[in-house]
Amino acid sequence: MRRFKKRPRKFISKILYVILLFIIFVTIIAFDFLAFVKNIPLAPTTNKEMTDALVVLTGGTKRLETGLKLLSESRAKKLFISGVYKGVDVRRLLQIFEQNSTKLYCCVELGHAAESTEGNAIETREWIKKESYTSIRLVTSNYHMPRSIRLFSYHMPGINIIPQPVFPDSFKGKNWWLWKGTSRLIILEYLKTLSIRIKQLGNNTINFLSGGVTS
Repeated sequence: MRRFKKRPRKFISKILYVILLFIIFVTIIAFDFLAFVKNIPLAPTTNKEMTDALVVLTGGTKRLETGLKLLSESRAKKLFISGVYKGVDVRRLLQIFEQNSTKLYCCVELGHAAESTEGNAIETREWIKKESYTSIRLVTSNYHMPRSIRLFSYHMPGINIIPQPVFPDSFKGKNWWLWKGTSRLIILEYLKTLSIRIKQLGNNTINFLSGGVTS
């Protein structure tokens, strides 16, 4: 009888322990998510610092227009557009956006290799090395900026990166939780960013342990 009484108690204790761990996990994720949302820019940058290059990530509205506008204002030496469809050249791109191809043609370069944000970071890193640049102004959508900054900073340590967020009309930053499309987009961006953080932590741990073994 005593054994029979002890087993339910142990089982209940284990259930309570699992529930407690789950509550702690959910709380951590909730606070982390709120911190992520807080890092999404809701206002244009006030940083007017000149940089060696402008870097535009394709895939969202107003990004290319913003990059070309900044270049026309001589805010950087060159504009690098990462993730451009193969077959599109600089002159055609300038024509599409009704820009002065004669004035800007010399200062725009395209990257065709990237197929993801991490690919953008790697492609840009190689271009930065080739140009011997040390600073960039990163142009992308505001909701995409936290993940982009994390990836670019990881792949380009030592490079000064100034965020230049653009604001798509479809993104409702104010009271975002009331807008289904914006809520879905933010949650998806958070999950992608979280997976990147886990991946980077794993890579750093492996590198640290490998260094420890070889030393």
